[in-house]
Amino acid sequence: MVNSSEQPYRERFPDRPRKPVFSWQRFVPTFTRIAVWGSLFGLLALLSSFFTLLFLTFVFTYLQASIVDWLLKYAPKRRTSLVVLVSSLFLSIVIALGVFIAPKVYQQAAGFAQGFSVYMQRIDKEILNIAARYPVLQEALPEVLGSAVQQEHPMSPLEGEDLLAETVGPPAPPKAFKDTPSGVILGMIAGTGNAADGRELARMALDQLANISRQAITMLTTFLLAFLFSFLIVLDMPHLAASVRDLENTRLRFIYVEVADNIRQFGRVLGQTMQAQFFIACVNTVLTAVGLSVLGMSEQMAFLSVIVFVCSFIPVAGVFISSIPICLIALNTGGVHLVLLSILMIIFIHLVEGYLLNPLIYGARLRINPVIVLIILTVGGKLFHIWGLILGVPVSTYIFGYAIRYDNNTLPPRLRRRHARKRLIQPTYAPVAPVPDSKGQG
Repeated sequence: MVNSSEQPYRERFPDRPRKPVFSWQRFVPTFTRIAVWGSLFGLLALLSSFFTLLFLTFVFTYLQASIVDWLLKYAPKRRTSLVVLVSSLFLSIVIALGVFIAPKVYQQAAGFAQGFSVYMQRIDKEILNIAARYPVLQEALPEVLGSAVQQEHPMSPLEGEDLLAETVGPPAPPKAFKDTPSGVILGMIAGTGNAADGRELARMALDQLANISRQAITMLTTFLLAFLFSFLIVLDMPHLAASVRDLENTRLRFIYVEVADNIRQFGRVLGQTMQAQFFIACVNTVLTAVGLSVLGMSEQMAFLSVIVFVCSFIPVAGVFISSIPICLIALNTGGVHLVLLSILMIIFIHLVEGYLLNPLIYGARLRINPVIVLIILTVGGKLFHIWGLILGVPVSTYIFGYAIRYDNNTLPPRLRRRHARKRLIQPTYAPVAPVPDSKGQG
C-alpha cells in the first residue's frame, strides 16, 4: 500500500484549487510596454533640438491635409492637383504677409523696445498721481511712493516752514530703475520681491525683442523646411499611411500594436486643438486690428496684431500677455482714458471668443475648466517653458480624455461584466397598456 504522504498533491486533494505558480511570463507585457514607451520618449529627448521643426511640420501637415480632404468631397480623383493648389495658396499668403507685414512689424517692434523706458516713466507718473490722491498706496510701497510723491507734489512754503529745521532738503528723486514704482512692481511680478529681478526680466524680454533680426534667418529656414516636409507628406499621404500600417506584419509588430492607436489619437487631438486655435487666433487678430484703428493706435497695429496672434495659442494666459503692450502704448498715447477703452475692447473681443467662437470651433469635448487650464499652464511653463504653454492643454486633454479611459475593446473582464450588469438592470420606460374594464373596453 502506497503511503498517502508520497502521493502527489493533486491526487490527494483533487477538489482543491491549484497552488499559484510564480512565472516571469506575467511581467513580459509590462516590461515590453515600459521598454517601448521609454524608447519613444528617449528618442524625443534626443530630437529636442529639432522640436520646432517637427511641431511646425505637424501643424502645416494637419492644416493642409484637412483642407485637401474637404476638397476631395467635390473632386475625388484630383488629389495631386488639390495638394499643389492648397500648398501654393498657403505659400502665397505667407509670402504676401512676409513682404508687406514683416517690415512694419520689425520697425514697430524696434520702436517699442527703444521706447520702453518712456513707457515706464509714464507708468511711474500715473502711479505717483494716483498715490497722491489715495495715501493707501503709499503704505503699500512706502520705500518708493513716500519720497517720490513728495518730490512729484512738494509741499507749499507755509506747510514746509515748520519742518525746515528738521529736514535738510527735499528728498532726492529715484535715480535707478529699481527705485521706481514700476521697478518694484516688476520685482513683485518676478516673485522674489527684488526689483533687480524684475528689471532683469524686462531687460531679457527687450533683448529678445531687439535681437529678433538675428534669429530671422533661423526662423525662416525652419519655416521653409517645415513647409517643404509638410507638402511632401500630404502629397504622398496614402502611400505613407499604407507603409506605416504594414509595420504590423513585420518584426516590429509589438511596437506598432503598442503605440499606433495612441499616437494616432494624440495626433488627432493635438491637430484639432491647433486647428481651432489657429482659426480663433485669426479672428482675434482681425478684431484687434479693427479695434486699434478705431481707438487711433494704427501706428502700432502690425506689431500688436502679431503679438495677439501668437498669444492666442496660449489659452487664458495669452489674454493677459497680449494686453500688456496694448495698454502700455495706449497709456503713452492717450493716457488712462485710452487704457480703459483698450481694456473694454479686449474684454469685448474675448467675450466673443468665449461665448461664440469656442463653442462653435472647439466644441464641448476640447474645453477644460479655466482654473485647471491655469494650473496646467503654470506647471507646464515652469517645467517646459514655451512648449509647456503651447502643448500643456492639448496633452492634458489627451491624457485625461482618452489615454486613461477604457474603450469597449480594452475593458477588463471584471469591468465588462459590471457594465453589462448595469445595462441589464436599467429600467425600461415603455408605456403601460391600459387595463380593460369588466365590459372589455379600454
